[in-house]
Amino acid sequence: MIRRVTGTIIDSSEKEVVVDVAGIGYLIYVNKSQEHFPLDATVTFHTHHAIRDTASDLYGFISRDELELFALLLTIPKVGPKSAMQILTQSDIETIKKAVLSDDPNYLTKMSGVGKKTAEKIVNELKDKFEDFAGTYATEVGDEHVVHPFAADAIDALVALGYPQSDARKVVHNLPDEIQSANDAVREALKTLGQS
Repeated sequence: MIRRVTGTIIDSSEKEVVVDVAGIGYLIYVNKSQEHFPLDATVTFHTHHAIRDTASDLYGFISRDELELFALLLTIPKVGPKSAMQILTQSDIETIKKAVLSDDPNYLTKMSGVGKKTAEKIVNELKDKFEDFAGTYATEVGDEHVVHPFAADAIDALVALGYPQSDARKVVHNLPDEIQSANDAVREALKTLGQS
């Protein structure tokens, strides 16, 4: 079982990277956009090795917390590695944590674009399992952070402008508290996204 890979990125696309480790190239499926993985960068992935009759796939995460959440998602009936990776591509630890602990699948659908049935399944299946893990995740957004009611509208607007949903969500959730409308949020977010 391969649990960790450290090497140099020699190729990347939207959903996968190839990491050179001592002359061997490992294809790793990832949940972040291509710009997170510049060529020739040295990177460490925490990995899940999925072995089936017809394939042997590696799913990689920059943080151990993401890997642990990925493993939790795999405990949900009918959620395999590809589905779990898709969920983590659309959402993040903080959004899933808040949805599960507040028993509110609507929070997950609004904040991440995860479908209603999938969100309900995540919340129902992880409710008991997630409480043990809730305090272990290091999140970029603190527990006291308030998600504004206009956040979903601002994220949708940024996605419509062509920005990746994960980037739009991250920027909107980290806007200053004095932002009080979706229009202001979009304007401020565009400044930040333009600098990245």
